[in-house]
Amino acid sequence: MTFHRVLQAFMLVLFLVLLYLAAFPLVSPLPVDLFLRMDPLILVGTIISARSLVPALLLAAFLLVTTFFLGRFFCSYLCPMGTTIDMADRVVRRGITGGSPLPSSLRTLKYLVLFFVLGAALLGVSLVFLVSPLSLITRFYAVVIFPVAALIADTGLNALRGAADIFGLTILPAAAIEAPRYVLVWFVVAVFAVVFGCAAISPRFWCRYLCPAGALFALCSRRPVVRRVVDDRCILCGLCRQQCPMDAICEDPMKTRFGECIACEECVRVCPVDAVRFTYPVHDQGDGETLFSGRRRQLVWSGLFGIGAALVSLAGLHRVQGQTILGQIIPPSLIRPPGALPEQDFLARCMRCGECMKACPTNTLQPIGLITGFPALASPVITPRRGPCEPLCNVCGQVCPTGALRDLSPGEKIWAKVGTAYVIRHKCLAWEFDSECLICDEVCPFDAVTLKRVPEIGVVVPFVDEKKCNGCGFCEYQCPVQGQSAIVVEPMDALRLEAGSYKQQATELGFSFEMKQKADFEPGQGDAGFEDTLPPGFTE
Repeated sequence: MTFHRVLQAFMLVLFLVLLYLAAFPLVSPLPVDLFLRMDPLILVGTIISARSLVPALLLAAFLLVTTFFLGRFFCSYLCPMGTTIDMADRVVRRGITGGSPLPSSLRTLKYLVLFFVLGAALLGVSLVFLVSPLSLITRFYAVVIFPVAALIADTGLNALRGAADIFGLTILPAAAIEAPRYVLVWFVVAVFAVVFGCAAISPRFWCRYLCPAGALFALCSRRPVVRRVVDDRCILCGLCRQQCPMDAICEDPMKTRFGECIACEECVRVCPVDAVRFTYPVHDQGDGETLFSGRRRQLVWSGLFGIGAALVSLAGLHRVQGQTILGQIIPPSLIRPPGALPEQDFLARCMRCGECMKACPTNTLQPIGLITGFPALASPVITPRRGPCEPLCNVCGQVCPTGALRDLSPGEKIWAKVGTAYVIRHKCLAWEFDSECLICDEVCPFDAVTLKRVPEIGVVVPFVDEKKCNGCGFCEYQCPVQGQSAIVVEPMDALRLEAGSYKQQATELGFSFEMKQKADFEPGQGDAGFEDTLPPGFTE
């Protein structure tokens, strides 16, 4: 196995290990979002759309600078998207030989995509999540591959339980692997079916023609210090050109399109006379392509179309503005994770990478659909019916690469109110059916639900104290009513701060989020969160 393949495999394994370690509690010695920090499109797109620099993304700036010296090496050696596409190419292109090469003008597509995205970013609308290679591949592994792998592992574990008694494996019957589940899974699968399927047209189709991050790297590698050099031993066999995965070698094999070359050294390995090497050139053999020749007008139009798309998005009815506006439609399911920036700033930074969803211990974070418009597609929301937001868990802010979710301490995170619960009385077992039920009161970690007696009802009924409820969703998750819960959380009174203390702001607004004592409530202890007490709904 070549050094190229070994390094590719190592970086992909490192990427998967870090993604696996994106969990609560966070124990990784390296930032679990390390690879997301390497994407130059996330860097540039965030700077433009959010009008701010995220220090964690400076690693991408360093890689762009390195590209001036080493060429577009990131795409070949470090990018997990490129490695995954290489693996898919071997499957899809099996048995495919020859074929007519695509027009070289198609390579301009990735620059058009880049200018379109940056044009939209000028108006604060981030579409980076649609085309960022690191965001896409993180989302693919986080919401598709990992859940499928967990489901397969759990199925295998169930199959082995029959052998537990035979081999005396007493721990096996109690073992279980919880497989997280996400909405929009088929959307992600469809996107990657197209990306992988395009290999039938051309190797590394995404990298050659569509990747805007690759376009940024290409712009910085027009004349790398270390580059492909062909000496006089070349016999013009054309074998290097046939094997180049990026079509970076011109018809004259002495010339190279350096902006397309990913320094994979495939041409070095296949050359029968050892005429190719990567080194500092003594004589400049020149670039085989003039950048943007005759296409500058197309790039301008692409940027203008991006601006137009942003304007249409901003004019949409479901666009949530940064402040309370009369008549503004805010979906009741728009419950952002704790520490989320105000909506416009949040969407300008959020890459929809799925890192926070993967890390969430209760699987409550889910990608949202189109209820708040296209620019919010696949952004994370809390889904209390799926799971509550653990009060002492702050992992979502720790793994966010762009600061769309603030990294809050556990003590500060408790005060980051995400919404308010309210009782739907005509569905409540106590209010509507005169049936005793204590669950919402018992599971609330902040004692925000109280039970009172009211006339004409024979049992105590629940009331929510809005000043104590921080929207964690334990009540909605544990409510025994089928279908929609009889107590639900909506984003009413949610705190969304760009900076400053949540505790100070919440206190000034009259909120009081005091956790129950350990004897009454233990966050993270199973579904109900109780220790040494009777199950919810039962009394002595």
